[in-house]
Amino acid sequence: MSDIAALLTWTNIRFLLEGLGLTLIISALAIACSIVLGAVISIMRGSSSRLLRGFAIAYVELFKNTPLLLWIMFTFFVAQLPPLPAAVLAFTLFTAASVAEIVRGGLASVPAGQYEAARSQGFSAPQMYLYIILPQALRNMVPALLSQFVTTIKDTSYLWGAMALQELMGRGMILMNSYNSTVQIFAIFGLMALIYFVVCFTLSQIVRAYQRRLKGAR
Repeated sequence: MSDIAALLTWTNIRFLLEGLGLTLIISALAIACSIVLGAVISIMRGSSSRLLRGFAIAYVELFKNTPLLLWIMFTFFVAQLPPLPAAVLAFTLFTAASVAEIVRGGLASVPAGQYEAARSQGFSAPQMYLYIILPQALRNMVPALLSQFVTTIKDTSYLWGAMALQELMGRGMILMNSYNSTVQIFAIFGLMALIYFVVCFTLSQIVRAYQRRLKGAR
């Protein structure tokens, strides 16, 4: 118990929470950027242009069938970006493929009459999507987007091994190297697991609550 008490200092906890802060920043930036990119890809996929549609399909298939770690290493080692921009870019490019499918499903949930009404009012395609379609589709996309946010938070744990970025996992590994006791090392693992669990479980509960609210509204 004395080993664990020596570990659970405010300095160590703050050290891990600072890593969590970076994890959440990377995840939030990646999700925000991937929503924009994913929406564009999804709209391109529904385009009448074979070139745009082909590009969108190729993009989604490429990132769905290659590992995230490959793109993290590409942005950091090949593109030689600084760690934080490299991480955000890799997650954005990778996550946008999943978000594009989420957006596609959300757009399909909007009744066809809404598209026809927008066109009859003289809206251009960008105006139609921006002002009429996307606001309606977004309500149905929120649960899936929050679930994707949870996945992104967990996937940031790759960053320490790939580029030594000190997010939550990286801070935990640094902390483990400061202690020799097996009990303390297991305690650090447990503390990291608890932090990940609390954050991800809370977001998952928000998703479930929102889904129940949607069902109630219908």
